[in-house]
Amino acid sequence: MRVLAREILKAAQDGVKEARVAGWVHRIRDMGGVSFVVLRDRSGMVQLVLDGKPDVTLESVISVVGEPALNDRAQGGAELRVRAIEVLSRAAVDVPFQVNGDVSRMGLEAILDNRGLSLRNPKIRAIFKVQATIIAAFADHLRSEDFTEIKTSKLVGGSTEGGTELFEVDYFDRKVWLAQSPQAYKETMVGSGLERVFEIAPAYRAEKHDTPRHLNEYVSLDVEMGFIDSEKDLIELEKRLLSHIFAEVAAKNSEELALWNAAVPAPEAVAASPVIPYEEAMKIATAEAHGGAKIYDINPEAERLLCEWSLRETGSDLVFVNEFPRRHRPFYTYPLDNVRTMSFDALFRGLEITTGGRRHHDYQTLYDTLPRFGLKPENMEAYLAMLKYGCPPHGGFAIGCERLTQKILGLGNVKEASLFPRDRKRVSP
Repeated sequence: MRVLAREILKAAQDGVKEARVAGWVHRIRDMGGVSFVVLRDRSGMVQLVLDGKPDVTLESVISVVGEPALNDRAQGGAELRVRAIEVLSRAAVDVPFQVNGDVSRMGLEAILDNRGLSLRNPKIRAIFKVQATIIAAFADHLRSEDFTEIKTSKLVGGSTEGGTELFEVDYFDRKVWLAQSPQAYKETMVGSGLERVFEIAPAYRAEKHDTPRHLNEYVSLDVEMGFIDSEKDLIELEKRLLSHIFAEVAAKNSEELALWNAAVPAPEAVAASPVIPYEEAMKIATAEAHGGAKIYDINPEAERLLCEWSLRETGSDLVFVNEFPRRHRPFYTYPLDNVRTMSFDALFRGLEITTGGRRHHDYQTLYDTLPRFGLKPENMEAYLAMLKYGCPPHGGFAIGCERLTQKILGLGNVKEASLFPRDRKRVSP
């Protein structure tokens, strides 16, 4: 029966005489009469001790049988003294990517061009173990608050957001587009009587960006909730949600965080994160800017300045900016007055990770609003029908999964937090 690399220490402590492990050859050291091979599996690594020089190559998949033994100098405090070895899959010697190398010395393009191999690197693979915890914690917490998970179509007949370019797809005898958001579907399901829904799914943005913060395909963690009074209900929900996600990452991914020298905010820091109206946020960012340069929008520089200010003043590098001007928000955003809206962004460690807010729920009001945004009611019939037959006050938000992963681990580029990133240049592997 196979045991995992991390279980060899306990096997040695228990006096087990024989154990079998299987995995990839991570490193080989030939010492003449004896060789040390580091074997890597999903749980970690274990040192193998073999007589002579084994006929294996780096990244070969092997299965070995031997006796577990304590060794304080070995990784994990134990090793396996091998009696038999079987090569399950021999790797070619011309491996184009140094799997056991130092990630900090590797360029992003080399990492992504050799994605199938770079994902074998323990530090790179750790990114996605953290991300898996984020996704699971997101869903678990929302279920605990009586949300229902939904799955919506990613082929749509048009945009519900306006202004964002869409990817066009041939669909039999017509054109459709890849969904940039499950917005209308989320609202429909709130109106169906579910009231509280969430979705974890890809979203697509045909924006011609080439920056460390943008992807054209990303995982969107979407939430929609009925019977709210304002965006502040959503902000409080997101605080609870992020606090749970951070706690789960801290509890389940301590080894992965250590590899990246990273930490997550404590629950009290999340609770202390400030909620700042847009105009006040502009004043704070301007005051924080070098030389007092005026800040005119919540741009990347303002996001960084606001998070630095908050960390210094409140102990939290998570900031919520609300009451955005109507000119900065989509047509469906609920107005607070003639100028401001019940909307918000969440900024974390200098990067916007969330946009959300309350939506229009009154049919006639939204109908009358559309022309101000250059939209025609006849082109929005499906969306309007959702409101025409009764819909509660509601709102929601979306968290960019890769961006949240990026900021938790301190990654330099959001593409590092995507298994197989898609941008203007890259559609493979």
